[in-house]
Amino acid sequence: MLKIGEFSGLSRISIRMLRYYDENGLLCPAYIDETSGYRYYEECQLVEAARIAALRDIGFGVALIGEIIRGGERTLERALRQRRKELLEERERANSQLLRLESALHRLGKDECNMKYEVTCKTLPARYVASVRDILPAYSYEGRLWHTLMKETAALGLQPDGPCCAVGIYHDTEYRDRDVDVEIQYSVKGRYQDTEHVKFKTVPPVFMASAVYTGSYEKISEVNAAVAAWVRDNGYVFDGLSFSIYHVGPNETQNPDELVTEVCYPVRKKGA
Repeated sequence: MLKIGEFSGLSRISIRMLRYYDENGLLCPAYIDETSGYRYYEECQLVEAARIAALRDIGFGVALIGEIIRGGERTLERALRQRRKELLEERERANSQLLRLESALHRLGKDECNMKYEVTCKTLPARYVASVRDILPAYSYEGRLWHTLMKETAALGLQPDGPCCAVGIYHDTEYRDRDVDVEIQYSVKGRYQDTEHVKFKTVPPVFMASAVYTGSYEKISEVNAAVAAWVRDNGYVFDGLSFSIYHVGPNETQNPDELVTEVCYPVRKKGA
């Protein structure tokens, strides 16, 4: 048998953590000397210790590790798959935060007050589109909808139509931190059958005020401010759901500085 110090060295788990595991019934000594209080472990418990350490490194807490070990292989697989999903979502959030950070660094020292955006008023004509709509954890998850659209229509040979092919529409009437209602639309030629998540439909024309900008999506607040000022100064009011047209999107470039986006707001003349 191994003394607790020896077991600690071989398992690469501190004595403090071994005592904590024992208190929580996760990894208990095989024998405790009643006279001295010394704790002893079996050599075979090193395998169990390694399993616990691996699960801790993945990010599981002590209580959940206990449930996993007691639940067997199926419980382990279910827990691992759930943890993988959580880590992928964390990575997606971290990547989004890094993009915002890089954009902020890139703009340091620049006079943002001098940034000008040309706002125009026009009608987006009626279009036949492939549409996917879902509730997403946050706006940054919109790529999931495009992935679904591409995956489910890969065998259909969709033919793009018009210069404004890719559109993202935001169905919530206010900004939301989570559980956002987003729809994407891809303008196509011809007629197609709906798939599981992709619906084909004709959308009506939209009279809108819009501004095109180049660069990261983090600029959108500035562009929104320019559009709002134009709407106010030209006697219009907002009249419908905002949307974005992706003239050059993530499918065409991985460089945020090369993205070309048109921010669009349906409008009408005040009093009309």
